[in-house]
Amino acid sequence: MKIYPVILSGGAGTRLWPLSRAALPKQLLPVVSDQTMLQETAQRLNGRADIMAPLIVCGNEHRFLVAEQLREIKVKPLGILLEPEGRNTAPAVAAAAEFLKGLDADAVMLVLPADHVISDVDAFYQAILRASTLVEHGSLATFGIVPTAPETGYGYIRSGEPLPVGENCFKVDRFVEKPDRATAEGFVAAGNYYWNSGMFLFRADAYLKELAEFQPAIASASAAAVAKGYRDLDFLRLEEAAFGASPSDSIDYAVMEHTRHAVVVPASIGWNDVGSWSALWEVQEQNENGNVCRGDVYLDGVKNSLVRAESRCVAVVGVENVVVVETNDAVLVVHKDQVQRVKQVVEHLKLQDRTEHIHHTRVYRPWGCYEGIDIGDRFQVKRITVNPGGKLSLQMHHHRAEHWIVVSGTAKVTCGDKVSLLTENESTYIPIGMNHRLENPGKLPLHLIEVQSGSYLGEDDIVRFEDVYQRT
Repeated sequence: MKIYPVILSGGAGTRLWPLSRAALPKQLLPVVSDQTMLQETAQRLNGRADIMAPLIVCGNEHRFLVAEQLREIKVKPLGILLEPEGRNTAPAVAAAAEFLKGLDADAVMLVLPADHVISDVDAFYQAILRASTLVEHGSLATFGIVPTAPETGYGYIRSGEPLPVGENCFKVDRFVEKPDRATAEGFVAAGNYYWNSGMFLFRADAYLKELAEFQPAIASASAAAVAKGYRDLDFLRLEEAAFGASPSDSIDYAVMEHTRHAVVVPASIGWNDVGSWSALWEVQEQNENGNVCRGDVYLDGVKNSLVRAESRCVAVVGVENVVVVETNDAVLVVHKDQVQRVKQVVEHLKLQDRTEHIHHTRVYRPWGCYEGIDIGDRFQVKRITVNPGGKLSLQMHHHRAEHWIVVSGTAKVTCGDKVSLLTENESTYIPIGMNHRLENPGKLPLHLIEVQSGSYLGEDDIVRFEDVYQRT
């Protein structure tokens, strides 16, 4: 049996703000270790028998980051499917199933969110093998996490009668929404309730058959989105109109709560969905005072807290059970019992038309990244890094001029009809309305300072004439 991991890398991870942002969500960040959560997920089952290369489903805006992070860990994906818009997990998995069915009529899908922690990988693999025996008989298996505490932040699965095949596996009796504390305590005491992990194993054709029965609009829209999809560099774009016509729904609501073939495979695998700062504190190693620290941190009289510094020294004195997270443009201070309210901060930023919930000061592009250093009336200063071989689009601005000063590396600059090479300490000027392009022809990263001046400095003041990354 060939098992194809399908890694869902959508979502904004707003509960881990200010570290996680819409343009750089938690699955693309090194939240728990030095690798990003996507990288950990993609490597988790490497080398295991019958586990194939992963298929990634992600949003268009994250495509180059996803591709680069996989390249960094030398994982060559089976493909990267691009969702033109988020429609929840049922359509995303349906599109992946249609894609896999075209490659392998007997494909078995292992559906994995990109942003979960699993500390006992051997136990997880054994659970997959147990589930695979059920899948052969047409079941749709979900992995139920054996609860270690009465958690109120997870949905639950109540198991029904045991199955004649598959060790310690059960029919699904029902799915249960997130409970209150007393109800959760009752679930744990009962012994037949499991945390809903959002991970699944089933044949692609079996899932599509059930989806067509219970949500035919999702099934037909996803099939059309794949059939009309088109290649864009190394990506497969799902056709925009077809995918956008799909209702938005989760696998649980669309299929698993209705199908007669849902089974649950209990698993004790050290799982955590890292859905909040308190959850991150739980899964990381704590010091003798119960603290988790990262970055340039000074603590005095602090207990049972998480303190994370990204860009400067953070000192915390005489408090307990708090979360302090510092980034270059925002600081979060919250009691561990109140971390779910972080979402309200993000909603406030949206209502105020601010950008701190979207971007960090460092913004990633397929050619490298830029970081805002200073901004004022009619000027803005950025630090720009262009990767070796990276090439910005041939472009023009209506409202701003630009000065480029090379700090290190070699810059190939196109300005109108003139092409020149600049090295360390050399500079150039790009007038308003002039066609221009910046490239790095060298083997080392190119670092430069850009000073913009003009009446309007927004990122949307750009007209692209040619772009190797095929951005509009």
